[in-house]
Amino acid sequence: MLQVPFWLWGAFAATVVVSLAVDLLAHRSAHVIGFKEAAAWSGLWVSLALVFGGVVFLVLGTTAGTEYTTAWLLEKSLSVDNLFVFAVIFAYFKVPRAYQHRVLFFGVIGALVFRGIFLSLGVAVVSRFTAVLFAFAAVLFYSTYKLLKDEAESFDPGKSLAVRMLRKVIPVRDEYAGTRFFVKEAGKRMATPLLAVVAAIEAADLIFAVDSVPAVLAVSDDAFIVYTSNAFAILGLRALYFMLAGLLDRFHYLNKGLAIILSFIGVKLILQASHKTISTSIPEIPSVISLAVIVVVLAGSVGLSLARPPAEPPDTGSGPPRDPARED
Repeated sequence: MLQVPFWLWGAFAATVVVSLAVDLLAHRSAHVIGFKEAAAWSGLWVSLALVFGGVVFLVLGTTAGTEYTTAWLLEKSLSVDNLFVFAVIFAYFKVPRAYQHRVLFFGVIGALVFRGIFLSLGVAVVSRFTAVLFAFAAVLFYSTYKLLKDEAESFDPGKSLAVRMLRKVIPVRDEYAGTRFFVKEAGKRMATPLLAVVAAIEAADLIFAVDSVPAVLAVSDDAFIVYTSNAFAILGLRALYFMLAGLLDRFHYLNKGLAIILSFIGVKLILQASHKTISTSIPEIPSVISLAVIVVVLAGSVGLSLARPPAEPPDTGSGPPRDPARED
């Protein structure tokens, strides 16, 4: 395990807290996020992640830095699926576009907490039972099959466990009340649909963690590397969503690229587990090779999508609404 100095953990925590505070203050008034604003914020989050990666390189060494960069890019690529689900949730609950950033802000906070719990458990299990990596590989291969066959599990926001449990705990009114999560009607406290949307967002992240956690653990089993890389990838999700609003369906080869990446990571897990449990003569795939594969596959799938657009415009009825501000 890496010997991570306490100050580096503190610097990471301070960076996340300050970044979230600045983000919240910058978006304290509800408004529609345009393309230029989203692109600027996305650039800021990417820059922040890369600067922190540079610090990891300098303090913890080349291997740790490469693992961080690989894990961050892997999580960033896998999070594209989250963007499609965000669009489905917003369309289902008819969330006004001016309120969507507030929903995703609290969704990100919940994701940071839950990913921390899952990754900590994953690191603890892998450190004690290395053979569990074979099971993780099976999960990734199954996810690959679903992506290649276009059999990704459908997600019904209204029937998610989190939303159903919320409705049992507190009544949920039908109308929004600005950006408020709770209101009082006739002296009775009620939740607004905005709280149900946050619950649906959190439920969706739990579903995606099934793929994300095993994948990142194939890159590193160090708690610092896996959590910081995941955190910085998650922090940039909101800006990425608003920047790509209306464009997601154009990258129609991206799912195939993600399938290739997941299958490659599955093979990496099998070799890693075999090296540790069967024979040290079985080679492992270095992190620098993993990073190169992820970069090449992502670039190739995006480039191919742009070079070969769909023959017919896809049905975007359930996708994110087109943002007129993109033309600004």
